[in-house]
Amino acid sequence: MTDTFDEQRVQVEGGALSVRRRRGRGPTLLFLHYWGGSGRTWDPVLGHLDPRTPVATYDHRGWGRSAGLPGPYGLTQLAADATAVVTALDTDVVLVGHSMGGKVAQLVAAERPSALTGLILVAPGPPEPPAAITPDFQRQLAHAYDTADTVAEAVDHVLTAVPLTESLRAMVIEDSLAGAQDARLEWPLHGIAEDVTAAARQITVPTAVIAAGRDVVEPVDVLRRHLLPFIPGARLHVLDGPGHLIPLEAPRVLAEQLATFLI
Repeated sequence: MTDTFDEQRVQVEGGALSVRRRRGRGPTLLFLHYWGGSGRTWDPVLGHLDPRTPVATYDHRGWGRSAGLPGPYGLTQLAADATAVVTALDTDVVLVGHSMGGKVAQLVAAERPSALTGLILVAPGPPEPPAAITPDFQRQLAHAYDTADTVAEAVDHVLTAVPLTESLRAMVIEDSLAGAQDARLEWPLHGIAEDVTAAARQITVPTAVIAAGRDVVEPVDVLRRHLLPFIPGARLHVLDGPGHLIPLEAPRVLAEQLATFLI
């Protein structure tokens, strides 16, 4: 990040979020990170955007610099936090949500905040839980971030199809271990299995869905069956190379997709 970014404190239930923001002309791209990530997950993407593009990132409640915020850490609270940030930015906003952040973004968009002008879902958690999300699967997933070794196993064999640089891999491991315990458990034990199809049907802003052809976490066919039918007019774009961590595996291509959406 550069000195063109400033910090904005946004009051939320139980404290405040620290939002890193770059101002500019046009709608602000507000980025919501995945389960285990942080606002810095998006840094490689920001580096490929036009530096005049206004952007904002923050760490979800329970993660990164927001790890000290109290629970609950469920989707409803995360969406309330994101809505507070949308309002505080005081400009038009395009919401960009990855994985868990994509499911949070759907809940925000369903409430139709007046500032929201678009929605970009990157390998998002679908509103309708697939049949593969069983209690046994959830219990296993809850241990993915137990230790540095389990995170590394997930990164190397599940989350990515393109090897990360050593620095990015180390960042992912650090971020995944930095979450509050209850926040780390909330998504696998509850949020991933939450049906939000009723909310998704309320989305009216232009919506793009960016999927990865080699993603085994949220495969393209899962998004076709469990997301697209519930968001009217959503457009699907499939990237051939990366796996689930698109912002880290294919930041330049993703930045190009975001820029195209803004045209």
